[in-house]
Amino acid sequence: MAQPTAPPQPQPHPQPLGTQNQAAAAASPLVRRLFEILFYAQLILVVILTIVLTVRGLLSAKSHNFHPVNWYPPLLTAVACAGIAGFSWHLYIVKNPARAVKAAFWLSPLLTCAFGVLLVTIESSVGLAFGIVAIISGLIQSLYGCWVNHRFEYAGRILWVSTVFPPTHTTVLVGLSIVVSVAYSGFLVCGIGGATATATTWDVVFIFIILLHFTWTMHVIKNLLQATIARVKYMNFGYGANVDTREASQDTMKYLIGSVSMGSAMVPIIGTVRGSARALSSIGGGSDEFLFSCTDCYSGIALTLITCGNRWGFVHVGALNKGFVQASRDAWETFNRAGLQPLIDSDLTGVFCFFCGLTGGAISALAGGTWALAVQKGYATEVSLYAFLIGYFMSRISVAWAQASVSAYYVAYAENPNNDRFDSTIPSRLEAMRRYGH
Repeated sequence: MAQPTAPPQPQPHPQPLGTQNQAAAAASPLVRRLFEILFYAQLILVVILTIVLTVRGLLSAKSHNFHPVNWYPPLLTAVACAGIAGFSWHLYIVKNPARAVKAAFWLSPLLTCAFGVLLVTIESSVGLAFGIVAIISGLIQSLYGCWVNHRFEYAGRILWVSTVFPPTHTTVLVGLSIVVSVAYSGFLVCGIGGATATATTWDVVFIFIILLHFTWTMHVIKNLLQATIARVKYMNFGYGANVDTREASQDTMKYLIGSVSMGSAMVPIIGTVRGSARALSSIGGGSDEFLFSCTDCYSGIALTLITCGNRWGFVHVGALNKGFVQASRDAWETFNRAGLQPLIDSDLTGVFCFFCGLTGGAISALAGGTWALAVQKGYATEVSLYAFLIGYFMSRISVAWAQASVSAYYVAYAENPNNDRFDSTIPSRLEAMRRYGH
C-alpha cells in the first residue's frame, strides 16, 4: 500500500483564492510548527502533572479528610453519561437531522434550567451564582428559540442536504473520538480529584491548568474531526471525488496538528468577541447614548478578527492543507464574493451544535451532581460543574462531523454556485431573505 501523502491542493478557480505575501507564506509553516510543538509539550506536561496529583491525592486522602468513594464515582459516572449523550446526538442527526435541530432548541433551555435548579438546591455560594446564571441562560435560550423559529426549516434542510450521505466510517471515527475523549477525561478527573484532596493554593492553580488544558485539547479533538470530514465532503461537493475517510484522518493527524491547534485556540476567543459585538449592536441599535458610542468600532474589530479566524477555515485547512489564518481569510473572501455573508451570519448550524453541547453538559451534570448531592453535599457543586464541562465537549465532538459537512457545503457552493451537484437549498433561502428582508 502506498504511503499516505499530504492532502492535495486543487484550485477551485483559475484565480488564487487569496493573496499572501512571501513573508507571510514563509512564516506560516513556522507558526504551524510552533503550535504543534506547544500542543504536544503542554499535553506531556499535564499528563505528568495529573499522574503526580493522582498519586499524591490517594496517599494523602485520609489525612485531609477526603473521601474518594464519594467523589470519584459520581464524576466518573457523569463522564460515561457524557459519552452516551454525545453519541446519541450523532445517531439522532444521522437518522433525522431536521428533528435533531428542533430537539436541540427545545431540550437545551429545559435542561440548562434544570441544571441551574440543581446548583441552587446545593445551597453553596458558588453553586448559587452558577445556578442563577444557568437559569437565566436557559430563559434566554428559550426566547432565542422563539425568535429564530422561522429559521428552523432551513436549518434542518441545510443539515440534511449536507449530511444525507455521511462519509464512510464516519460513525466509527466519531465513536473512536468519543471513546478517546471519555477515557482522557476520566484520566484528568483523577488528577483533579488528587488536587482536591489536599486543596492547597497551588492545587487550585493546578486544577485551573488542567481545566484549561482540557478545554484546548477537546477543541483540538473536535476540530481534527471537523478538518477530516470537511476534506472528504468538500472534495465530494466541489469535485465529485471520493476521499477515503481513514486516509483523510491519517493525513490530518500527520500534517495538520499545528494548524488545527492554532485554530482551536483562536476560534473560541474570536467567536466570543464576534457574538458579543453582534449582541451589543442589536441592543444598541441606532442609539446615540454614550454606552453604545463605541459599538461600531467594536463591531469593526470583531469583523476584522473573524476574517482571520473562523470555523469555515477548517475546510481549507483539511482539504487544501493551508495555514489556519490564510484558510479563514480565503473562506471569508469567498463568501463575500458570492454574496453569502448574510446567509452565513443567519445560519443556525453553529447555534445548533452549541445547544447540543449544553444539552450534553446538563445531562452529565444532573447525573453526577444528583449522585454527589445524595452521598456528600460538599462535593456536589464541583462535581456538577466539572461534569457539565465534560458533557458539553463530548456532545460538541459528536456533532463536529455535521458542522464540518455544512461548512464544506457552504464553502464549496460559494466557490462555484453553478456546480450541478448543488440543489436549490441555498438559492431559495437567499431569495426568501431578499423577499422578506431577513
